[in-house]
Amino acid sequence: MRGLSIVLVVLHHVNLHLREPKLAWAALMPKPLARVIFWNGADGVLIFFAISGFLITTRAMERWGEIGRPRLRQFYALRAARILPLLLVLLTALSTLHMAGAKDFVIRASQTTLPRALLAGLTFHVNYLEAAVGYLPANWDVLWSLSVEEAFYLFFPLLCLLLRRQRNIAIALCGFVVAGPILRAHYEGGLWAEYGYLCRMDAIACGCLAAMAATWLTARRRLVVGLAVAGAALMFFVLVAIRCWPIYKMMPWFFRWQLDDSALPLGTALVLVWASLLRGRGGWLTAPLRWFGRNSYEVYLTHMFVANWGIQLYVASRLGVGWSPVANLLMLLTAGLLGAVMARTFSEPANRMLRRRWLGSRA
Repeated sequence: MRGLSIVLVVLHHVNLHLREPKLAWAALMPKPLARVIFWNGADGVLIFFAISGFLITTRAMERWGEIGRPRLRQFYALRAARILPLLLVLLTALSTLHMAGAKDFVIRASQTTLPRALLAGLTFHVNYLEAAVGYLPANWDVLWSLSVEEAFYLFFPLLCLLLRRQRNIAIALCGFVVAGPILRAHYEGGLWAEYGYLCRMDAIACGCLAAMAATWLTARRRLVVGLAVAGAALMFFVLVAIRCWPIYKMMPWFFRWQLDDSALPLGTALVLVWASLLRGRGGWLTAPLRWFGRNSYEVYLTHMFVANWGIQLYVASRLGVGWSPVANLLMLLTAGLLGAVMARTFSEPANRMLRRRWLGSRA
């Protein structure tokens, strides 16, 4: 599931930047198929949000026994050890490239300054900054989702500590689910509707609720399978059906409230409950996606380096649009390899070291 989300993001960003030089692979395909493969990048982020909420809530319940009894120091230390090392390296690289004047890495002076962008990256409000000044260079832009995610996890354990009982926590999370489409409809047409905190936290909340529901659904396998089928149908509807057929004409109210952005994480969450009951590791058919999924955080933060430089190289080669499929697949594979190398040589060792240093044997 994480592999699917990151592949959708990478393909979307590569083709988005290949449209201007008229080298996009999507131009060679039937439009419905191109929309499914190349224009579901934002949906990939929503899938990842739901997975994140599911995994972190599941792990928290395993560690604490009850979701309402969080160990704040442990929770924040684990999040920081996972997120901060690669984030700091990324911000250092982006600052260096900006000061060197590298193409596609310079923040326009008319937008904001490098210190302001760094502050936003370090305090998780790149989404707010972009809503105010417009899109930053692509390598900065990917940090909008990290801003939403980490802002949620900053307050999530505090909410659990305050409400204590699982039922109360679930009700509060349902509040996030309800608030999402309402606020997206309110801010329709603005960047904040896409990047706003509460406009997107409903996807994370869906994953958290699914993790809590999984604890009592485990013994109800028939119900779980039924919910998984419904979840898969919702995912198919958002990722495929509305991209191929003019469903918006039949359900204008559905899209006016942007309920498709609520249906996808809900469907993802239902599938995750079923997937959590599986004991197998998956077959050869899903191996490529699982490879991407294992390093999804590293691929997400670094893939725009591959996209920017890969596209520059492709344009300079003057090979023409006929080579676009090869170029896309090479950039996708290179992004996966870069993420795997960063995870193996830096992120994972740094994560283990910080956990031992901050938590000792409790890590």
